[in-house]
Amino acid sequence: MDGGAGGAEGRAAAILDRGRRRARRQRRARGGTRDQPDRPCAHQRGLPRRGGAVSSAGARLESAEQIAEGQFGRLRRMGDAPRRFPIVIWNPAWLTLLATLGLCAVGIHCIDLTGGVDAEGVSPLAKRQIAFAFFGLLAAAFVAVPHYKFIARLTPLLAVVVLAMLIFLLIPMVPESIVSPRKGARRWINLGFFDFQPSELAKIVYVLAVARYLRYRKNHRRFLGLAPPAIITFVPMALILVEPDLGTALLFLPTLFAMLIVAGARLKHLLLVVVVASAMAPAMYPLLQPHQKDRIRAIYYQFIGDDRHQDSINYQGNLAMTVAGAGGLRGHSAEKSRAMIHFNHLPEDHNDMIFAVATNRFGLLGALGVIGLYMLWIIGAIWTAALCREPVGRLVAVGLGVIVITQMTINIGMTIGILPITGMTLPFVSYGGSSLVAGFLMVGLLCNIGMRHPAYLQRQSFEFDNEDDDD
Repeated sequence: MDGGAGGAEGRAAAILDRGRRRARRQRRARGGTRDQPDRPCAHQRGLPRRGGAVSSAGARLESAEQIAEGQFGRLRRMGDAPRRFPIVIWNPAWLTLLATLGLCAVGIHCIDLTGGVDAEGVSPLAKRQIAFAFFGLLAAAFVAVPHYKFIARLTPLLAVVVLAMLIFLLIPMVPESIVSPRKGARRWINLGFFDFQPSELAKIVYVLAVARYLRYRKNHRRFLGLAPPAIITFVPMALILVEPDLGTALLFLPTLFAMLIVAGARLKHLLLVVVVASAMAPAMYPLLQPHQKDRIRAIYYQFIGDDRHQDSINYQGNLAMTVAGAGGLRGHSAEKSRAMIHFNHLPEDHNDMIFAVATNRFGLLGALGVIGLYMLWIIGAIWTAALCREPVGRLVAVGLGVIVITQMTINIGMTIGILPITGMTLPFVSYGGSSLVAGFLMVGLLCNIGMRHPAYLQRQSFEFDNEDDDD
């Protein structure tokens, strides 16, 4: 009995010491000093002193268990929750799932409209999109089951796999039956049943990699500490630009900037990065592909009112605005929209220009409804991040939200003629297996984070992991 009591007292003492050490580390991270007390002494809290006199072995065991139980309760209230967070069934991440299902329904219907006037039943592309959505739901459920911190631990392995696939796309000796160029771009790996686009998976792994680095306060509070996330950003960006895929590459910079802000990077460091990047931007223009330069010039000519290029380099953008504007306020019936889309021969109507199809079918009010679904998705992601007090979970939620909102903004902007055409798809709406499954993976991660955020009795400041703590 004495041995059991001694073991319980030892465990209780270890818990108290560990709590004091964690409190000191967190206080130093917030700028506190060593002289500040960690917490009231045991006798001030109504608990027996550690090592004090007790009447019997049974009393020693009981008091030690009380210390352990009370300490765990205080750790939870202070924001030092145990490693296994309780699962929260209802959480804001469900908003992203609801918005995703609504956007998928709109996308499948619009893809079906692009099948032609002679199509009977559901078009083949729409059937494939339904299958992709089903696999996407399975993928979302798969990543929602394990703890998101476990998935974050796999980031180095996932990064190696993704970088290997991006490099594989650029090897000239690879036969075209495996990597088939499309319009001069090498972006897809032929898996037989569908073509896989590694850059879609690279976006998710990139967010995980940056979040794992920025979880430590010292990594983003110093200017030199911003060098590793810059390297993490520019390596996949360079590989994706060589494919070439300018649209996907443009997603990395705003995502990095937003994650740095949320992590707590110094404003003067971020402003310096923006100034340097702005100064270097003109030097990147000669590195663009000829068709990319043409698209930038087309937007410039459009803004200055020069119509000489409406039927050449700006043909696709001009036709997309015509199809979208024909929808009016309330849109047209499915049969009429199908005919208008078919006879206008809008290039990439099922993919990059799917928003023009949706606007033609549902009108301006319907287009605003689609944008409203994206706003609901973003609200769910940001709300999930706000509730999560753990660095990796919060940063991942913010990064994924910025990717979706940036991709939506670029796609809609190029459809209505205010941004150059970059080949950017509309998330959850455009046709594509890789992009749709990757989007559902994002939703699964957000649900994972939302279900496992710690519950606190009072609002706490954002907690940073310490170097001594494992994930």
